[in-house]
Amino acid sequence: MLKQFLNLKLSQKLSPQQIQLMKLIQLPTQAFEQRLLEEMNENPALEAGKEDDYEKDEFESEDYDDYDDPESDRIEADDIDVDDYLNSDDIPDYKTQANNYSDDDEERETPFAAPISFHQDLINQLNTFILNDEDREIAEFLVGSIDDMGYIRRSIADIVDDLAFTQGIYTDEKNVERLLHVVHELEPTGVGARDLQECLLLQLKHKTPTEYIELAIDIIENQFDAFTKKHYEKLIQKYNVSNEQLKKGIHEIEKLNPKPGGSLAGNNKVTENIVPDFAIRIIEGELELTLNGRNAPSLHVSKDYQEMMQTYKDSKDKSNQQKEAVQFIKQKLDSAKWFIDAIRQRQETLFVTMNAIMHYQEEFFLDGDETKLKPMILKDIADLVGLDISTISRVANSKYVETPYGTKLIKEFFSEAMMNDQGEEVSTLEIKKILKNTIEEEDKHKPLPDDQLAEILKEKGYPIARRTIAKYREQLDIPVARMRKKM
Repeated sequence: MLKQFLNLKLSQKLSPQQIQLMKLIQLPTQAFEQRLLEEMNENPALEAGKEDDYEKDEFESEDYDDYDDPESDRIEADDIDVDDYLNSDDIPDYKTQANNYSDDDEERETPFAAPISFHQDLINQLNTFILNDEDREIAEFLVGSIDDMGYIRRSIADIVDDLAFTQGIYTDEKNVERLLHVVHELEPTGVGARDLQECLLLQLKHKTPTEYIELAIDIIENQFDAFTKKHYEKLIQKYNVSNEQLKKGIHEIEKLNPKPGGSLAGNNKVTENIVPDFAIRIIEGELELTLNGRNAPSLHVSKDYQEMMQTYKDSKDKSNQQKEAVQFIKQKLDSAKWFIDAIRQRQETLFVTMNAIMHYQEEFFLDGDETKLKPMILKDIADLVGLDISTISRVANSKYVETPYGTKLIKEFFSEAMMNDQGEEVSTLEIKKILKNTIEEEDKHKPLPDDQLAEILKEKGYPIARRTIAKYREQLDIPVARMRKKM
């Protein structure tokens, strides 16, 4: 049986303007500039403007004392009177133009080299070999199967099937194997290998034979598992060699490149430049925070659109076509004003959040000692500035700050807290730094296992369980003790 009834309930919804603001806050400087260009292309009522008599540095600092929470709905779309758009002074009060160049300066771009691709280089080398048409097609197919690290990660049987289905070439595994040996002659040596063992062997066999090269070849060919697990005592007994002889043989292997295509393939990747969103400087012993001026464009509403509104107002006979046009103009003007206000709120949010982080971690920013980083979570900063935790997360995500000690990712300053033996809260970043230094100073002939590392840190005042040591070690990309052992 169907019934109709009324139900009252409270629900919180974000307005389109709030959603737009949250998206803008999350963008780092370069992505923000791209978003700004897109908005200006889409909305002809939004224009960039600057004043000739007003120049500022690229990093510009402003005090934001009268700051309101951007989580609140500050951008409202009320019914608009035409007169609202006829004010010629409708330019934002804030002045945020940042331009370090004079008008007659050329706009210079950083040139980037454009080398040939990794695979094209291999094809060019392949063209120096004398092959019939079918063999050349198979060899080129093999080259096309090489990944960016220089390996062919597919079985010969799969390649034979693919040649038949995609290229219409019917051959057998023996013929493909023969042509794979041709590919193995290409530079860099080791390219086209099917696994690490084959890659190392190819490189060793291209070297001038010596006592230690031959020992290295035998180890990789017949004792690869013992080598990867660093069972050096077993290898000494197996080959009846001294510790010094084995060390020299291992040294020949360590000089090889396990990723022969890595250095060349990397040339094809887009070069990314990190643009810091903030800068922190020490001026007479005090910290000074500045926001990258590229985050503070000078925008205003188009005067042409305002003139269109004036024309409409002065018109005595307003046709339906004029009404539709002015409705379109109102929409664009609204959108431009909302976007300008959102940018201003974005500036304020970025500045007050980073300012709170800077003062919270003042000891670190003054001398750069990572052990002085205090435990800090998103809620700590949210409570200081009166914003939502999600807003703080958006500010910290993918943004960088330039410091006297290098450019740092902001979210790296956040860490959990742990208690030392004196009952004081210390940052997990501080503990990781001490753990890393301890491992770097260990005897590499007898590296320290996790339980001994736990004992050492306990002696230094950090009572941490062995499993926690293992977790931090993995986060630092440090292998287990056995894999850190050296001859």
